[in-house]
Amino acid sequence: MYKIGEALVGKGNEVAHVDLIIGDKEGYVGQAFAGGIANLSRGHTPVLGVIRPNLPCKPYTLVVPKVTISNMEDASKIFGPAQAAVSKAIADSVEEGLIPQDKIEDWVVIISVFIHPKAEDYRRIYQYNYSATKLALRRALTDYPGWDKIQYDKDRATHPIMGFKVPRLWRPPYLQIALDVLSVKQARRILEQIPESDNIIVEVGTPLIKSEGVKAISALRDVTQSKFTIADLKTMDVGKVEVDMAYEETADAVAVAGQAPIEVVDQFIYEARRLGVYSIVDTINVKDPVKLLKSLKEMPDIVELHRGVDEETGGKKHQWELIKDIKELAKDKKVLVAVAGGIEPQNMQDALKSGADIIVVGRYITQSKDIERSVREFLKQMQGDIDLKRVHVE
Repeated sequence: MYKIGEALVGKGNEVAHVDLIIGDKEGYVGQAFAGGIANLSRGHTPVLGVIRPNLPCKPYTLVVPKVTISNMEDASKIFGPAQAAVSKAIADSVEEGLIPQDKIEDWVVIISVFIHPKAEDYRRIYQYNYSATKLALRRALTDYPGWDKIQYDKDRATHPIMGFKVPRLWRPPYLQIALDVLSVKQARRILEQIPESDNIIVEVGTPLIKSEGVKAISALRDVTQSKFTIADLKTMDVGKVEVDMAYEETADAVAVAGQAPIEVVDQFIYEARRLGVYSIVDTINVKDPVKLLKSLKEMPDIVELHRGVDEETGGKKHQWELIKDIKELAKDKKVLVAVAGGIEPQNMQDALKSGADIIVVGRYITQSKDIERSVREFLKQMQGDIDLKRVHVE
């Protein structure tokens, strides 16, 4: 038996974060346990968990400090409140039936504890590490989290130390605001007027990239922050190179022109997938988008049915009837369909009813005298923000 658990409890310098392994004394965990005692590491010396001197807990538990112990003050926090908390939590878990009493001689526990060098309050160190140990142990023995939990939370999560969310497009529809302007200054002015919404994604448009270069993507991050950001490269050649350029500037997605040679499109999609960013095939001036998609080695993450500005002026109609065919072609793959070109609040519902996942809007918003009002005209036709009624996050 080999189980793994983790838990973070508390706040401030006394915050507790533990990583735990529990398993058979005669198995891999037992080998690691013996190795930990026999092979000491300077600054990370493991200690056998005791509730008080001469009273170890069972199953026997090895407490390993994560942060390097550099002086006796640091050592006292590990050998004192942290060790006592871990050991008491293990013993209480046996008493409460979480650990079967008939397994206390067969199992061992290895637990890695985080103690901040500036932690001062021994009571809080004890309290937080006791709670974290019990929680990590329960999670280990119940195989928490299950896949459903991971899938539910992975795209909602913001790591507290990182401080920003890495967005994924998992809950369409979205409003994609195309920043087809000529300067970062203009783009920033527009972004500063856009209301906060989980339904908004940002496109650094082709004119802006041509004018300011791909560095416009990272230059706007202070405003876009956690918003999903697309680099509308409309790549026609050297697909891998252009994906890498946009990736280095923190783009979440990159767009290739469907008119590009098929080899370029394939290489573009491959490189985007390798780097973990979304690939978009823009079908502007592609006569048969479905035929194009069938010829690719892999489907992109997003297909954009795009009617260009000049095409719109010339009276060309949208190709929204192809959305169903594209989704049937994708089958079990997660392929989103974006629609672009002259979309306004009045015809947005037609696009959504046709199956569109992303509504791309440029001039109606970016040239508006009241940008926030224009954005809200679209947002009110979409579902609300994520987790509005969620009151607690672990």
